[in-house]
Formats: sequence, structure tokens, C-alpha cells
Amino acid sequence: MREGSGALAANLAAFGRLLRRMGLPIGPTETLAAMEALTITGLDDRRRFHAALRAVMVRRREHFELFDQAFRLFWRDPEAGRHAAMLAALEGQKPPPEKPPPASRRLAEAMQAERPKQNQKPPEEQPPEIDMTATVSAVERLQSMDFEAMSAAEIAAAKREIRKLVLPLDARRTRRFRPDPAGPAVDLRATLRESLRSGGEILELSRRRRVTRPPPLVALCDISGSMARYAQILLHFLHAVANDRDRVSTFLFGTRLSNVTRQLRHRDPEMAFEQVAKAVPDWSGGTRIGESLTLFNRLWSRRVLGQGAVVLLITDGLDRDGAEGLAEATDRLRHSCRRLVWLNPLLRYAGFQPKSQGIRAMLPHVDEFRPVHNLDSLRALVASLSSSQAAPRGRIAA
Repeated sequence: MREGSGALAANLAAFGRLLRRMGLPIGPTETLAAMEALTITGLDDRRRFHAALRAVMVRRREHFELFDQAFRLFWRDPEAGRHAAMLAALEGQKPPPEKPPPASRRLAEAMQAERPKQNQKPPEEQPPEIDMTATVSAVERLQSMDFEAMSAAEIAAAKREIRKLVLPLDARRTRRFRPDPAGPAVDLRATLRESLRSGGEILELSRRRRVTRPPPLVALCDISGSMARYAQILLHFLHAVANDRDRVSTFLFGTRLSNVTRQLRHRDPEMAFEQVAKAVPDWSGGTRIGESLTLFNRLWSRRVLGQGAVVLLITDGLDRDGAEGLAEATDRLRHSCRRLVWLNPLLRYAGFQPKSQGIRAMLPHVDEFRPVHNLDSLRALVASLSSSQAAPRGRIAA
């Protein structure tokens, strides 16, 4: 173990960098722990070698698949990045293969990024270059990028932008109480129970205070053809919210209603969106808003709209069935929750007018009507939800 410890440490450091490029939270601590674990288990058995590294370098269950694929490729051939680049160059001459899983794509991108640049001239020998290509900011690029086309670095950049949009919904009083020595109310039951320790004599009054907690958040997102691009972007926001707080329910609807709350709780965004894609069969199809809202009111409203829930209705209001049953379904939804916020990307146009039948049917029954087309509009939404004051019903919020 001592003879090859230098090479082993270098390989472990390179393996840690590979995992970090794939999105796993690997740092020097995990690399040193892996080195220490291998001094105990040895290098004779490959299965024990794999188990030792995974035990000290992986902390989340959803990262097991990424680690296993990286382990098989790296420890078989640490120079596999070159072979991956050669295969990528030949892809244009081969028939399109079956779409690889996200873990394989992220591994290939991380391995290819590991290649050192060969025959690079010194900086003084290179002529100065002026890049005149029109560029946009990372935020603007992420707004219109398809989630499936994002690389590991782009996913990390999107997560950093979305992580800034903290959603502290204003806390509401519940029916429950908690003990509090400085509470405003006297807890008679606790006072009598405490008096038993002194022979029934009341020496001190126990006090209590109502428990406050943010209300449940329910998102109903339109994934029809006209809303597909915005729905993909907003799913990143909903995924971050679902992993940051409890009591968040997410439903997607096009021609049918799909509950994707469980899928979005997966901490890895790419794995979560892959599960959402498998669970939702009608992405980028038609829109039946009235039928979907009616189904939600009948099957899910009593389960998820308790304790003053806030509902985000994300749709452009363009219904293939016109306004049939849409006003009644929206009105019932409004009366089942504390606050109904309609997010419509069509409000990005300065001259927007509610001319379609669906928009005219829904607008009188919502508390707020907001645009949702960029990060600025999301920040405005977060600020609004964090405030206890809502805009007048049916009005377009600034």
C-alpha cells in the first residue's frame, strides 16, 4: 500500500474532480476519507474497493447511480476521456442511438472536460483575438434553454440562480399551541399538571402560544404546446421550492391532470425531471383547463388545500374547449384556498388585452394576475407571496 500510495492519491484526486464535475458534492474531505478507507480495506478485492469509496464519498441515495457509472469507467481506464472524445467525433457517421440516461450523459461530459489541451501555444505567441459574437447573460440563456439539453455545469448555474429565490411565505396562525413561558395565553391543563408536583398548590402559571407556520403551496402548471417552454423553466423553481420546504404539491395538466409532487421531491434536478417526463404523457399537447381544474377540485382539493393554502395557477388561459365550465371551476378553486395567484406569460406584452374566452372567464375569480416570463417576474412573485397583502381581485399585479 505504501509503494503505490502516491499514484493512488493522485488517482483518487482525479476521481474526486470527475465526480465534482458530474454534480456530486465531493471535496478534499471526501477524498482524504477515501484514502484512509482504502488503507483499511486494501486494494485486493475490487468489490470492497468500490464499497469503501462509495461509503465515504456518496451521501445521497440518488447519487449512487452516478457514482457507479463513474467508478466503472474511471477505474477501468483513467484516460477514458480521450476514447469518449473519439467516439463523440464518430457519432455523426452512425445512426442515432437510443437516448442515454442522464447519468451516462453527465458522465461523458465530465470525462470529456477532463482532457488536457494538447499543443497549446504559450500566451505570448498567440495573436490577440476580439470576440464580436453577440452574447447574452447566463440568466437569459437559462430562461429559454431546454432542460434536457443542459450540461452538468449549466444545471449547477441554474440551481445557483434559483437558490437565490427563497420563498418565505408569510406564516399563518394554526389551531395548535406550544408551551412558551412568555406566551400570551394561560395553559390551564399544564398548570394543573404542574401543580401535582407541589401537592396540588399552584405556584406558577404555565403559558402557551399559538403555532405559526407557512401555509401549504399548491402549483397547477399548464404544460400544453403554448406553455411548454415556460413550464420547463418554472419546474426548476418548483423543484427548488419543493426541496426547500414541506407541504408543497405540484400538478401538471394539458389534456389530463398529473400529480408530480413525489417526483419533484428527488433532490437531483435531472433525475427529478426524468421521473416527471415518465409520469406525464401529455407534454406539449392540447389544453383542457376547465376539465383539469374540475378534476382537481373533485379529487385533490380536500387533500392539499387545507390550512389556508396558496395556489399558483400557471397557464396562458388558452383552452381548446373554450370557456366551458372554466368560470365555475376557477370560482370553486378560489373558494377552496386562501389565495389564488394566476401566472400568465402573455402579460410580457405591453399591450396585453384579455380577449380570449378562457381568460375572460377566469380573470374575475383570481386574487392576483401576474406575468411569469423571466427571473425578474419570479422575484416579484416571491416578494408578493412573502407579503401578507394581496392585490385586488382580478387586477393585473405590477
